[in-house]
Amino acid sequence: MSEREADQAPQGAGMQLSSHPALGGLGRTRCPMCMELFKDPRILPCLHTFCTTCLKQLEPFSVLVLRPPDPGKTSEDARLWDKQPQQLEPQLSILCPVCDTEVDLPPGGVKALTMDHLAINEVLLQNLQEDTPGVVCDLCSDREVESRCLTCKVNLCQFCSQAHRRQKKTASHSVVPMRDPKGYSQIGRPIMCSIHPAEELSLFCEQCDQPVCQDCVVGEHREHTYDLISNVIHKHGNSMQELLHSTQPHMDTLERALAQIEGVGSALRSRMDALSADVQEFREGYITAIREHCDQLLKQLEDLQIQKENSLHLQKLQVEQLLADLRTGVEFTERLLSNGSDLEILITKGVVASRLKKLKKADYSVGPGVDDGICFSPQEKAGQYGGYEVFGAILTKGVDPSKCLLQGEDIHKAWEKQQVTFTLLCRDILGKHMDRGGEHIRVSVGHKNKKDCVLKTMVQDNSNGTYTISFVPEEPGPYTVCVCVRGQHVQGSPYKMIVRRKFRQHQGIFHCCSFCSSGGQKSARCACGGTMAGGYQGCGHGHKGHPGCHHWSCCGATKEKSDCSWRVEAGSSQRSLVRTVAL
Repeated sequence: MSEREADQAPQGAGMQLSSHPALGGLGRTRCPMCMELFKDPRILPCLHTFCTTCLKQLEPFSVLVLRPPDPGKTSEDARLWDKQPQQLEPQLSILCPVCDTEVDLPPGGVKALTMDHLAINEVLLQNLQEDTPGVVCDLCSDREVESRCLTCKVNLCQFCSQAHRRQKKTASHSVVPMRDPKGYSQIGRPIMCSIHPAEELSLFCEQCDQPVCQDCVVGEHREHTYDLISNVIHKHGNSMQELLHSTQPHMDTLERALAQIEGVGSALRSRMDALSADVQEFREGYITAIREHCDQLLKQLEDLQIQKENSLHLQKLQVEQLLADLRTGVEFTERLLSNGSDLEILITKGVVASRLKKLKKADYSVGPGVDDGICFSPQEKAGQYGGYEVFGAILTKGVDPSKCLLQGEDIHKAWEKQQVTFTLLCRDILGKHMDRGGEHIRVSVGHKNKKDCVLKTMVQDNSNGTYTISFVPEEPGPYTVCVCVRGQHVQGSPYKMIVRRKFRQHQGIFHCCSFCSSGGQKSARCACGGTMAGGYQGCGHGHKGHPGCHHWSCCGATKEKSDCSWRVEAGSSQRSLVRTVAL
């Protein structure tokens, strides 16, 4: 170690390491992909760690995104970037092998991902505990480690340890044998600057939100605000601690939800077994026609069980995955705050905070999506089998999203800035209309070509199994309408809807005929083309050319809610064409 490095050795490094055990289990030292000890471990945004070489083996895929300006640039650079035409750039992404989360790679690729220094320290510690060959001196890189300087945070061989004690600059440093518990508890190595490898990261740039070295602050970061890591760790550490505390309650809620789902699944299976026994006993008392009827009832029960268990299983998988993601985030953050040094916490702060915020906003339902509300009614008429009238039916109180329908003319086409309204009809698994409300209906409407154009929707529960859905499209074009009941799409969802431009305003009146709307005026005219004898210029009931229904006097359109097709021709008078407006 140079004299400069000895003088700049951080004081009080390892804020948490000195007060918490640093011994890591095998689960934190081996890569989930290769199952070997971590080599150059990197942290994905989902907080799972892998070897760099393992991550490079994953097949990336590319999507086009608008890349924002570099946060390290000045405000003047950002203004210049805003004035330039925005272009789509390819963004490389990969799927995490553990949680299957889609994560974006930084512009520098896998090598630009955050280094997991906690994993590096735990691997080094495990190698030392197991006397694994290959743990060499940090100074000479030739001999095996015998001791550690707690001041410089370097591992030393016997020769370098003796030299370390003899040098004037390092003679007062605390050097302990590696078998000493102090050596194990502070095993981490100095973290050097990637741009200036000879300099240790000892400062924190507030503007760029990243640790820097002393050479950085006289170079690229010379005009930025910075401070010693020991001075800023409390502010940033406390913010991460608050974020952790606000995220942890979601784990308890999800665990309770998972227990409820499993409980309902058990009750559902028990209920199914009991109903099957009832159906079997009922069948034995009747002839062949009754047996056929009972076989049909059993088939209905099987379908119900499959549908409900599939729904529960799907919800269970979703809750388990979210719980696993939360557990990973919480455990990683707790371990970072407990075992990480000040610098390690700040290095990892960005990716950890981003993940915890995303998990905290995750949407989930704490109640089971289905219930065991199924019963068998032996007195219910069930029609005829083989000429015999039979009784007995399976009754369900649960809604089946796949049987629910949308009704209304506005489902597939609508008009710009005019309210769209249609009705959702809820049905049970047997296709029967539900006579009660209270279902959780989720509707999302988005422009197909403009991802930021998402409409606000209104859902009115009519308390009779129907729901009125309405919204107002602000822009014309193709839209996608998704309607979900209990988290599942209804029949036909998602729908495609075309929104046309706003109606051309009608200049006339919507009337039955010119004679009636004008009070019998002979000069009143109508664009429908109808005529009346006796000098009348407009239309009349039962006369030639009358469309036989109400229509617009300006263009003859028979739909009140329609686009006006009338145009002012050269040399014609608007007043004469729509005379009935004035009348």
